[in-house]
Amino acid sequence: MKLNKKQKEIKKELDETSIFKLSEALPIAKKFSSKKFDESVDVSVVLGIDAKKSDQQIRGVTSLPKMPEKKVKIAVFAEGKDADDAKKAGAEIIGSDDLIEKIKGGEINFDKCISTPQMMVKVSALGQILGPKGLMPNPKLGTVSSDVADAIKKVKAGQIEYKTDKAGIVHASVGKVSFSDDDLIKNTNFLINEIKNKKPESSKGIYLKKIFINTTMGPGLQVDPSSAM
Repeated sequence: MKLNKKQKEIKKELDETSIFKLSEALPIAKKFSSKKFDESVDVSVVLGIDAKKSDQQIRGVTSLPKMPEKKVKIAVFAEGKDADDAKKAGAEIIGSDDLIEKIKGGEINFDKCISTPQMMVKVSALGQILGPKGLMPNPKLGTVSSDVADAIKKVKAGQIEYKTDKAGIVHASVGKVSFSDDDLIKNTNFLINEIKNKKPESSKGIYLKKIFINTTMGPGLQVDPSSAM
């Protein structure tokens, strides 16, 4: 396979077997990022779990110490006082049966979806529509809540979702290339500790096996787990 200019430069400067401290990896990752746009800085954590077992799957949502500014359009399934609270909290779309029918008709013009527990009986009918898009309200992600105002506030403040894939690896974004190294280190350490605290009781042996960091278009750099905690 013919390498392009950037790939040749990466291959020349980086040894694929190298393991870096987090503080060393970030400047290198930034060096190979695009100058045309502000790339994301992503972390992949290889866990010592059996991802086929439901009790060992890791999933959660968290607010990192520094979050990128991002406008999020929120739809809320709520009625009565909850609907009033959602409006006051800044939700752009609020409804119940009417909103459900619009979504069934293909009208999905929002980025996040929140529901009260009472509405989930009806909202569950949208599983096949919202599920594949990653929009289905979920108690584990804080998007099914009896306090819709608080849920909206957290989503508006910026949150990241993380979960294990089929190989037992957690992928998540910890910021942007424009962030300072210090902020990215804080965000990465925060995420790693969140994942550590979710270690399943049934998981044996080494839990945090490997950590990799990369920018959107850059190479994956292996990071020493002991330097990212």
